[in-house]
Amino acid sequence: MQKPLIVFVGAVYPSQYSLLCSHLRATGAADSWFMTTPGHKATHEKDCDHLLSFQPDGKIVGPQSYYYSSKVERSARICKGVLKALQDFEKAQGRPIDLVVAHSLWGAPNWLYGEISAAIVSYIEFPSYRSHGWDAAYPPDAAQRLGDRNMEMLHFHQVLCSDLTIVPSAHARSLFPPLLQDKIAVQFEGFDIAPPPPSAPPSAPSKDKPPFTIAFSARDLSSSKGFETYMRLVDRLVREGDAENTRFLAIGDPVGSTYGYEQQWVERRYKGEVKSFRDHLLKVYPAAEVVEFPGRLPYAEFAALLSSVDLFLYPLRYGVANWGLMEILARGGCIIASNWGFVPELVEHDVNGLLVPDHDDAWIDAIRQLRADPARRERYSKAARETGQKYHITNVAPRYQALFQRAISQKQAPLL
Repeated sequence: MQKPLIVFVGAVYPSQYSLLCSHLRATGAADSWFMTTPGHKATHEKDCDHLLSFQPDGKIVGPQSYYYSSKVERSARICKGVLKALQDFEKAQGRPIDLVVAHSLWGAPNWLYGEISAAIVSYIEFPSYRSHGWDAAYPPDAAQRLGDRNMEMLHFHQVLCSDLTIVPSAHARSLFPPLLQDKIAVQFEGFDIAPPPPSAPPSAPSKDKPPFTIAFSARDLSSSKGFETYMRLVDRLVREGDAENTRFLAIGDPVGSTYGYEQQWVERRYKGEVKSFRDHLLKVYPAAEVVEFPGRLPYAEFAALLSSVDLFLYPLRYGVANWGLMEILARGGCIIASNWGFVPELVEHDVNGLLVPDHDDAWIDAIRQLRADPARRERYSKAARETGQKYHITNVAPRYQALFQRAISQKQAPLL
């Protein structure tokens, strides 16, 4: 039986599905390829023998010609290049592509429908920033709100036209209109995170031991990721005498921005006198000045630092899935996390971590409980490592294969 010919598409490499692509190829499950931009192909092809490239029809980084439709324009530039590259690849292969798996924005499949015979799977993280969650304290301006509607439009169109749409969590699927949800499958990505070596038997903290480390970790130190909550909790712990022999870490980019509008709020409020949202929070919560900020780190250093942490706080405000949470769990991190959003899909209360409500007293109480109970922390850590193994690429890949076969089987008739 001939292997399915699968092309994953994304302007950035590596990305969500690059590991899956390589795994399917290495195990012989599929003739899988990853199509990205020429620059990424040139950078990584020495380490990867299955990279293809597409040439976008114009610039895709930075502002487009009209702000309000920038995502539509960028998607068109991407997809025009992708369509031609896929057609050329089919000719070179001498056979049709069975399946294209495209990132919704950076692999934009909107012009593929009816133009190629392959089944189309669209990966959508969330439909729009509006549905993902706008922090009322740091809201978008009117232009951002209006522009966001075009992102939503693109994603709704993809769900309607794709043979299958995959989102990373049930919470993400719930953000779509009910009429679309039957066309959407839930599957979190696969990982290859090595668990840490066995640790020494747990023991209670003392003044003679290294500091007890309480950390926050996210790609960016933003309100949506829960950084403000972390700083507020640290401020209170310090003021209430809980900081003795304690190290506080905030791992992430202090000036990065992904899903929120805090940075623009800081710029408008302080007129350049305060550089970042982190610096704003240090003014609001001065006792949190004890927090160390290692910044963005090379992956090996990041992994080593995670392994040195005794207790992670994950007070996520808004989000639909996060590889950063899996990094913590797979490495056996003991975690206190939000009991809302997508988090309960990965963290089971009192099994591989603690889930707490959005109330500072509950967080402070949980921190004190776990700090005083090393055996409980170790129990959570062991279960967290087991969670990480459930999402190892070898366990997740068969689930994707089943979804891909589903998409191929229910391939829609070409649009007229």
